[in-house]
Amino acid sequence: MTRRNKGAGRGTQDHKRGEDSHWLWGSHAVRAALVNPKRRSRKLLAVGADAGLRALAAGAKVAIESVDPAGLSRVLPREAVHQGLALLADPLEELDVQDAIEAAPHPRRLILLDQVTDPHNLGAILRSAAAFGVCGVVVQDRNSPPVTGVLAKAASGAIELVPLIRVVNIARTLEELGEMGFLRLAFADEASEPIEKLDLKRDVVLVLGAEGDGLRRLTRENCDVAVRLPTRPQMPSLNVSNAAAVALYACAIAS
Repeated sequence: MTRRNKGAGRGTQDHKRGEDSHWLWGSHAVRAALVNPKRRSRKLLAVGADAGLRALAAGAKVAIESVDPAGLSRVLPREAVHQGLALLADPLEELDVQDAIEAAPHPRRLILLDQVTDPHNLGAILRSAAAFGVCGVVVQDRNSPPVTGVLAKAASGAIELVPLIRVVNIARTLEELGEMGFLRLAFADEASEPIEKLDLKRDVVLVLGAEGDGLRRLTRENCDVAVRLPTRPQMPSLNVSNAAAVALYACAIAS
């Protein structure tokens, strides 16, 4: 597992000519990015600025450019709910699993997602991960959404707190996590083992798939046990972001 750095040190960029910088929007996403020392801010657009925002901008060493709502709409996607704020920023440095877990307190929690492609679901999962102290969310490089303003807005600032770890091979990553001592839990509606019956006072990786398709065969084969949430038979399936939150709560009360 090696550290990857795709975003740092690429030189001066703006939204027209930069290949790496991207827009973030929404109050929580922008303010969280401004206070993150690992995030480099390039340009801040605001429809009005209170004292708190001015202080955050000064700390991030970025000037506030006053614009009207139409000015924001011209640089953001049509559907962006910007709340009067947009920030052009460099991507965060990408970490590998070892980087993410080495300083985390025990028991350590990871989430691994298999083919979860909806940025709103991934954003909601990152938000729950931040709330419950997860040390990283692992996704497959080619089957996951890019880190864009849509994802950052859905994560409500959590993208600044929880590393999003992209890997090439999920099965190999699960093998390595097993070698590190992680209990690998594959979530499936049809599993016979309820999560509340397991010993969760140890390092755990929660492995969840897309709603409908679920986990791929090779992903399940590289887990230790298939588990289910305590849902009723009449409604056994949850949206993957809701399932992740329930599973994290189960881990939290067991610790």
